[in-house]
Amino acid sequence: MMKALQAEGVKTIFGYPGGAIMPVYDALYDYTQGEDKAFEHILVRHEQGAAHAAEGYARVSGEVGVCIVTSGPGATNTLTGVADAMMDSTPLVVIAGQVAIASLGTDAFQEVDLVGVAQPISKWSYQIRHAEDIAWAVSRAFYIARSGRPGPVVLDFPRNAQVEKIVWEPKKVDFVRSYVAYPKLDMDAVKKAAALINSAKRPLALVGQGVELGNAQEELKAFLEKADIPAGRTMLGLSALPSNHPLNVGMLGMHGNYAVNLKEQECDVLIAIGMRFSDRVTGSLKTYAKQAKVIHLDIDKSEIDKNVKTDVAIIANCKESLPVLTALVGKGNHAAWRESFLPLDEKERQQVIEPAIHPKEGPLLMGEVVNAVAEQAADDAVLVTDVGQNQLFATRYFKYHHKRSICTSGGLGTMGYGLPAAIGATFGADGRQVVCFMGDGGFQMCIEELGTIMEQQAPVKMILMNNHYLGNVRQWQDMFWNRRKSFTRMLNPCYELVAKAYGISYEAVTDRTKLAEAISRMLSTDGPFLLECAILEDDNVLPMTPPGMSVDEMMLSLNV
Repeated sequence: MMKALQAEGVKTIFGYPGGAIMPVYDALYDYTQGEDKAFEHILVRHEQGAAHAAEGYARVSGEVGVCIVTSGPGATNTLTGVADAMMDSTPLVVIAGQVAIASLGTDAFQEVDLVGVAQPISKWSYQIRHAEDIAWAVSRAFYIARSGRPGPVVLDFPRNAQVEKIVWEPKKVDFVRSYVAYPKLDMDAVKKAAALINSAKRPLALVGQGVELGNAQEELKAFLEKADIPAGRTMLGLSALPSNHPLNVGMLGMHGNYAVNLKEQECDVLIAIGMRFSDRVTGSLKTYAKQAKVIHLDIDKSEIDKNVKTDVAIIANCKESLPVLTALVGKGNHAAWRESFLPLDEKERQQVIEPAIHPKEGPLLMGEVVNAVAEQAADDAVLVTDVGQNQLFATRYFKYHHKRSICTSGGLGTMGYGLPAAIGATFGADGRQVVCFMGDGGFQMCIEELGTIMEQQAPVKMILMNNHYLGNVRQWQDMFWNRRKSFTRMLNPCYELVAKAYGISYEAVTDRTKLAEAISRMLSTDGPFLLECAILEDDNVLPMTPPGMSVDEMMLSLNV
């Protein structure tokens, strides 16, 4: 197993040992010692943390994240991370111990049908029943995880296969029958798409994470700039196009930017690039972009026509398809169309953004905290978020200048993701600054990973936005459930004592006049830092498209 992982170029492993994986950990010991050690092993404090840390590592590094855990609860604890990685197309390989095959089906201690449980939420799950299959299975796992549309793979590793003796023979899998990782580019489709774009008066591009996964950031810019097409970005695709790019018109979705959401209902050609038309982007499908011709570029055929009917589908890696499309589109000039976004942008700026980031009085707001951190953070800083209001404010108001600069749980919306993902990001980000925004609810879901931060001295800058509520649920309760705040208020611990217990630098801010200085101290401190900000309890995320409504019914204020 160690040699197979070496053959795949693995450098970092996140894990937690146990009885059914002990032979692997015994072998791992020899590969993690000395100056020429093969692997860096990060001992997490919970197996869910291992999976999320591996996700964070994968998202910023572009490599496959790896975690090793034991059988039974060790394996099932990773499954939230596996499902998260599947929804967000994150390449992940989980290696889990299992009882010996002679004991399978006997309800042996810590036995669970991991392959069966993992199959619906992974790209591939497989049980390595004999040692002779290890090299092949590991190579196949990494090929499937990283190729095509990336995703998680689960390897179930029975104890007998861990201790059998064989002669090592490397295997290289770069083909799997019936699995087409990279579809052949259809030139007729590209020509049809180019014709639609060349005739468009009001084209709009929707940029998703597929651009990041395909490493096609430069190809995207070349396409947009030649055709002069404004582009909105999904939450996971935010760093695929720099925040300050003149063709960037904001974030799509339920809590995205006002202009781009309304303009989806006015454009005549909609070009979706590496995105899946999530319900949080489209709002009601009955009314979504019915006036537009839809061009969809995606590597995954199953996404075509799944939610939004496509007029032209280009099924290929956008790294390959975008340059070919760019060559066929003419030099565009859509200045009038782009300028039509500006009044809507100004309306949002006045009614939403300025009050959110520059309030004149009252308690701190999440938007101003995010904005203040963004103003001081390094240009290549990596944003990590948990899930909830902290995520929505952070993704809206952070600034993105560098590719692969965002780690957040998009599709599954996993509370507890932020802290371990930030740990993984520090190991995958090659010295880049990592800032992690969390609410008090999500922070406590994986708070045990402060132990990993303490041991590794992982330089995570943690910004805890504490409003004593499960804020997003509270907002929905206020809006849609007659303000009946059913079990969303939280009694929280003293986070200063928590930080002290783990030896982590800490500061609390309640006064906005002291916010900038506290952020400066946090960012200039070596190692980890926890900055707790006391937030207005009923701070709300705006704009908002209510669930089930059309994207052009976006609300700039709440009447609750």
